[in-house]
Formats: sequence, C-alpha cells, structure tokens
Amino acid sequence: MNRTEFIIVTAIILFVAFALGWFAHWLVHRFTKVSGTDMNELDKMAQALHEAEETRDQAITYMQQREAELISKLHQAEAETRAAMEGLRNVREEAEELRAYIEQHLPPR
Repeated sequence: MNRTEFIIVTAIILFVAFALGWFAHWLVHRFTKVSGTDMNELDKMAQALHEAEETRDQAITYMQQREAELISKLHQAEAETRAAMEGLRNVREEAEELRAYIEQHLPPR
C-alpha cells in the first residue's frame, strides 16, 4: 500500500466515522425531543410541586407553633399541679396538727 492509497483509506474511514457519529446524534436528538405538550405537562407538574412544598412548609410552621403552645400549656399545668400538691401537703400537715391539738386538749368521749 503506497502513500496515496493510505491517505484515501484513512479519509474514507474518517468520513464513515463522521457519518456514523452524525447519524447517532440525529437518532438521539430525534428520540429525546420534547414536545410542547410534554413541556406544558412538566410546567404544571413543577407548579404543583412548588405549591405542595409551600403547603408542607406552612404545615411544618403550624405544627411547630402548635407544639410550642402545647409545651407551654404542659409546663403551666405541671406548675399548677406542683402548686396544688404543695397546697394539699400543707393542708394535710395543718389538719394533722389540728387533730393532734384536739386530741391533746379535749377529753376523750
């Protein structure tokens, strides 16, 4: 094979490679082409997703506020319960003192 034949064979191989590459690109472009209706549907889906995310964020915010409110009420109820228990303990002690006083100062029946 002389120099001219080598150049011609190389040129043919390169042209065939170019043609196959161009054909593959055309096929990929043809099958992945997005139609207008598909784009509209994608836009609707994106809008729905955005609205769902906003709703989720609002729900999370509401739940956090509600949780804080309930925790506050729980702490308040616990404080009231402790105060009531302390008051009850004081009343019981006072009742025991009065009972002991009555038993000491009044004659038995």
